Amino acid sequence: MNSVRASRAYPWFIAVFACIVLMVSNGQTISGLSVFNVEFMNEFGWSLGEITFRDMITLLLAGLVAPATGILIDRFGVRVCMLAGWGLLILGNIAYSRMDSLADLYLVHALFALVLVVCGLNAAVILVSKWFVRYRGTAIGIALMGTSMGGIVFPQYGTAMIEALDWRSAFAWGSLFPAVMLVATWLLVKDKPEVPELAGADAAAIPDPDAGTAYADALRSRSFWALAIIAMSTFYTVLGTQAHIFVYMTDADFSAQVATNAISLFFFCALVGKFVFGLVADYFDKRLVFYGNLLVMLLGSLILIRMDVGLIWVAVTAFGLGWGGVYTMIQLTVMNIFGTRDAGKILGTITVLDASGGGLGIWLTGVIYDSTGSYELPFLIFASLIVVALAALTQVRQPAAEPAAVAGATI
Repeated sequence: MNSVRASRAYPWFIAVFACIVLMVSNGQTISGLSVFNVEFMNEFGWSLGEITFRDMITLLLAGLVAPATGILIDRFGVRVCMLAGWGLLILGNIAYSRMDSLADLYLVHALFALVLVVCGLNAAVILVSKWFVRYRGTAIGIALMGTSMGGIVFPQYGTAMIEALDWRSAFAWGSLFPAVMLVATWLLVKDKPEVPELAGADAAAIPDPDAGTAYADALRSRSFWALAIIAMSTFYTVLGTQAHIFVYMTDADFSAQVATNAISLFFFCALVGKFVFGLVADYFDKRLVFYGNLLVMLLGSLILIRMDVGLIWVAVTAFGLGWGGVYTMIQLTVMNIFGTRDAGKILGTITVLDASGGGLGIWLTGVIYDSTGSYELPFLIFASLIVVALAALTQVRQPAAEPAAVAGATI
């Protein structure tokens, strides 16, 4: 009896562990860094465009190497790739604490690109999907809460460390986070369930954790490219927003702590959206949930266009909730349509576009701000791209119904 309970509990442990994985990997490489921008501008005299080009490097390189890394994930498993990623993140934090030039900054973020693809979004989604079928939406929603938790925890960590010590110490001490994750991954993670040997109908009912569409077939489908466009468009807007909301608010005479709180609110709302809409997607029409999330995200972006700082909290809340749902639905829809057979390569290829879009969103928003002194045009671009995503969603077919699960296998 205890072994049966353990077998049923372990997949949920994997979902929670994947959440923590994304909290650390995304928080330390992307969402926790904007609070350091003012420090870098003051100490080194760099422009915002020069600083945010680091994120373009991280995300563009992550996109370029994601398909090749996806092959490694498919061949060697998520666990081995995660272990390598934690080692790289330890080195990246130490290097960050010692940097003195833009070249140093860009080299560190090239390293962070590798971290993102071996212990970031794709790895976490594939790991969870191999352990879940019936409750895959809920499980992926739990895992993806980690990216939002990273945006809540690490800006607060960075601001607190800057005030207590300095920004270099923040990165030096930050290397302890991936060190702990490396040990935990080594001791606790299994790549996929060990399917029990059953006979007859019972054996046939067990979902194969390695079933799905071949990579070449996925590339020929309209749904694949529509999802890639949705990912690219929404990643541009959300990463552009989270990377620049701090500067936008400090320009409006909010204190650094209040601006940091706005970042945390954005990611808290995204966290709620990921879990709630992942759960809802297990019980209601996934397409309608997807449309609803995009419309809420669009509402937030339209409020941003008004450039009314009095409404910033409303905009951040709506944008975060909508994005949380969109983020979950992209991953869930990809896994439900194409399965896990070649998931590393499929998600890796989509990552080429969404990472490029995210990197452009951060960098070009900084460039436009440097040249115009305003975020008015970037916010208008954000809203336009969400409309593009809504149009692309009309070309995504409804995912097939999930197969039934058997106790002791995936759930």
